[in-house]
Parts: sequence; structure tokens; C-alpha cells
Amino acid sequence: MSLDVAVAVPFKQQGTTRLGEGEFVVALSLDRDWFSPDQAKRLIDIAAGRGLLAREDGEVVAQFDPPAVDVPDEYEPDESILREQSTFERILDALVAAGHDKRDAVAAVNEKQRRLGVSVEAAAALYARQQGVDVGDAARGAKATLGDED
Repeated sequence: MSLDVAVAVPFKQQGTTRLGEGEFVVALSLDRDWFSPDQAKRLIDIAAGRGLLAREDGEVVAQFDPPAVDVPDEYEPDESILREQSTFERILDALVAAGHDKRDAVAAVNEKQRRLGVSVEAAAALYARQQGVDVGDAARGAKATLGDED
């Protein structure tokens, strides 16, 4: 499951879009027993780096609509969401979250990469855009792989 689901849970639980950083950590570590407190803090860092959260005056603020995030009944995040994902992985996650089959998306991206002779990140960003999937910051990361084109 994706990072946005794990991040949405504390906000949904409290019915808000703002939580104290400590409240957020407690919700994920003590209330849910999903992460250690240090891991929950790391999750905040990763989510902030992806634009899902902002830090304001000791609070974490959702930069998305938590009620709009579907959390399956038996959801439990995997610790793999605590590692930094590549630009390609972030774009692929966005495609899957938008309902695209992962295997089909990877095949289409690989074909586009081969045909255009660009990085996998650039091919993924282009494919996502063509599918109407907003990949925002990840697309800017993919653009960086193209180098200067003055």
C-alpha cells in the first residue's frame, strides 16, 4: 500500500487535517503499533519530502484531503514505505493508485523508454501524463534526468 494511506490514517482518526507532530507519532506508533516512534518520525520526513505533509509550528499539516483516501479495513503498512523511493517508483505508485495495472504500466513505460531513448523516469512521467495521472514533483525529478537542454 502507498505512503498516502499510512499518512492519512492519523488525520482520519482525529477528523482533522492538522496534528501535533507528537500526536501523529503516537497515532502510528502507540495507537496502531505500526511503527516505532523513530520510524513514525521518519515517515513524517518522507511524507513531507513528497509534499503530502507540511510542518508548521510543531504541527504536521496534510497537504491532501485525508477523508478522500480509502483505507482498507485490514490495512497495515509495510516498513518498505520508510525507504526513499526512486522517482520511477513514485510515478508507478501514482499510476497504480489511479487504478492502472502495475504490470501493464511498467510494460508501457519500458516500451516508451525504448522507443524515445529517454530515462525510465522521463518515460514514466510522460506515460503518467498521457494517462491523466498527476505526478507533480516526481515529474520534475524526471525532467532533471533529461539534463540541460539549452
